[in-house]
Amino acid sequence: MTGSYTHTFEDIRDRPVAVIGAGTLGRRIALMFASRGGTVRIHARRADQLAEAARYVVDGLPKLVQDRGFGEIGVALPMTSLDEALDDAWLAVESVPEKLEIKVPLWGRIDQSAPPDTIFATNSSSYPSRLLADNVGDRRRLCNMHFYMPPQVNGVDLMSDGETDRGLLDTLLAVLPEFGLHPFEALKESTGFIFNRIWAAIKRESLAVVAEGVARPEDVDGLFRVNLGVAAGPFQMMDAVGLDVVLDIENHYAQEFPHLPKSVRDLLQSYVDAGKLGIKTGEGFYKY
Repeated sequence: MTGSYTHTFEDIRDRPVAVIGAGTLGRRIALMFASRGGTVRIHARRADQLAEAARYVVDGLPKLVQDRGFGEIGVALPMTSLDEALDDAWLAVESVPEKLEIKVPLWGRIDQSAPPDTIFATNSSSYPSRLLADNVGDRRRLCNMHFYMPPQVNGVDLMSDGETDRGLLDTLLAVLPEFGLHPFEALKESTGFIFNRIWAAIKRESLAVVAEGVARPEDVDGLFRVNLGVAAGPFQMMDAVGLDVVLDIENHYAQEFPHLPKSVRDLLQSYVDAGKLGIKTGEGFYKY
């Protein structure tokens, strides 16, 4: 059974959003969708993570609404049942680990439980949504909706699975700003979407400059801060993300674009092998 995937904010005002996954990003996504007075249902398998996610939303909502200047404090409900989490949901956002063996069967279960007009969105940054659609009956209802790090960084990438309903994308472009989010549509499938693809090139060239012995990380970061007026340069930001994560991303790009320089990945690998992963281990390109 299929439905119409075009909604207005008035249509969905009293319907919940289901967020599947309660990790770092899942709970932040839930926070944003609870900031217009509605209900967000968070589903995860781990009870402790589920409770932490719901508490994160409850604790963060008052400040988010106050700082933003609009909205209303909504409700975040931890749900151990996927079926109950999806009941009457207008939107289902999946934010589970970046493993196809987890995501593909999960989307099959979501497809079986969700109402016929529910919009399906994966937060995946590594996989286009078409790779997750094996068990989705109507691929027109599925897209990538990639978040960065809300509520501080509220850009959202939207990207079709190749068959995504135009009305669905138009709905998200129109409705997401109501939740303090800023959507941008990739007009064709692209690894890394828009910003991350450009940012990957900046990171890669910064790493190449250091790998070739042209400059030190602190020189590159210093020039970024002075010339662009930013608070942190590429190496500081990579340390914050985690150099193991940065390496995984770069390896993923290299699989698709074999021409990318190996020296960049070798430099990252040397830090990872030494256990210097950035802020989380106390040392990366800098010491903390």
